[in-house]
Amino acid sequence: MRKLIVVFAITLLFAQNGEGTLSPVVTYWKTLTQEEKEIFLFSYLTQVYETHSELKSSVGYGGITEWYYDNRAEMVYGIFDQLELVRIAEIVKWIDEFYSHGEYANRPFIEALEFAYRFAEASGSNMWEKYENLKFDKIKPGKE
Repeated sequence: MRKLIVVFAITLLFAQNGEGTLSPVVTYWKTLTQEEKEIFLFSYLTQVYETHSELKSSVGYGGITEWYYDNRAEMVYGIFDQLELVRIAEIVKWIDEFYSHGEYANRPFIEALEFAYRFAEASGSNMWEKYENLKFDKIKPGKE
């Protein structure tokens, strides 16, 4: 039944072209339980890693492989490096936070993941402290 609802919701979203509609990925994300979101996220990370590995072996470095690394794989490798320190559940929490704001509700999943990665990695015990620490990091000498 749940799958039928998801398919129906996605079909409705494609049929509408107005503002305020959610993208299919966001709609799907919002239907998942916490455990399903963790599985989805780990699967997404694994898929990006495997795609980059396949590009390196089939096309070599440069071109599309370089673009894919710069725009997808580099962050995923960073997340994998941090999995000892930051749990998948923490990243899921920050993705949920990103999508809870109306202005971000239709943004691509990769943007939500980048937001989650930055906030999960930032020091601080609440969102305000993390935000302030991230803002301070931007203005430190030597950073742009």
